[in-house]
Amino acid sequence: MKDTIDLDRYPLDQPGTAAWSAMVSECRTRLADEGLFNLPGFLRDDVLALAVDELRPILATSSFCHSRRHNIYFRKSIEGLDASHPALQTFETSNRVICADQMGRAVVIQLYEWQPFVTFLAAVMGKPELYIMADPLARVNVMSYSGGQALNWHFDRSEFTTTLLLQAAAEGGEFEYDKDLRSDTDPNYSAVADLLEGRKTPMRTQLDPGTLNIFKGKNTAHRVTAVRGDRDRIIAVFSYYERPGVAFSDAERIGFYGRAS
Repeated sequence: MKDTIDLDRYPLDQPGTAAWSAMVSECRTRLADEGLFNLPGFLRDDVLALAVDELRPILATSSFCHSRRHNIYFRKSIEGLDASHPALQTFETSNRVICADQMGRAVVIQLYEWQPFVTFLAAVMGKPELYIMADPLARVNVMSYSGGQALNWHFDRSEFTTTLLLQAAAEGGEFEYDKDLRSDTDPNYSAVADLLEGRKTPMRTQLDPGTLNIFKGKNTAHRVTAVRGDRDRIIAVFSYYERPGVAFSDAERIGFYGRAS
């Protein structure tokens, strides 16, 4: 992986060393304080270009157009919440997506399966161990956003989300988030409504291509603003779990990818 990742800057291949421990400690601190951390220049520039080149034809010819109108919870109703509550307002999400089974041995697949990468993520997240998914579709997804497309406000199902930006949009495509907007014990519907109706200002960050981003997506509301211009925003999403063998149901695969297998 030394030709793929800048291991001089990010020594993922040296677990247990002082340099590795210092890197993990810094990432943990930033994750706790800011709700996310970024590792810019994680992927080497020449490999970044290769990663985009090998995925672009698949996105152009074999991707699934995922388009849906949804609320921040991706649920039709919330028990105890009136349907007219502003926290349940809806908006549009649209992108093109390809799945792990379409990518062969692409750079992003090799990175996803590299054990020192998994070990590093587990250490940063304070988990005893993480496992790659058993799901041949969902384990790694690559999303492309063209002009006018956006990933709208939502909470993730998993505690942490790991992404790698491969190509930035010409304009737009900023990542916005509101850290710890809710908790496992307090849904904080009033604050969610404040965010969605503009009374609460989210944090914003513009990532550079090649940046690894990890954030606490379960209780942090987040979105990617609409892309503008003629260059797509392309991002890889890696899914890990604390137990082995995790896979989506057929219904979930059809909803996300338009197919069950």
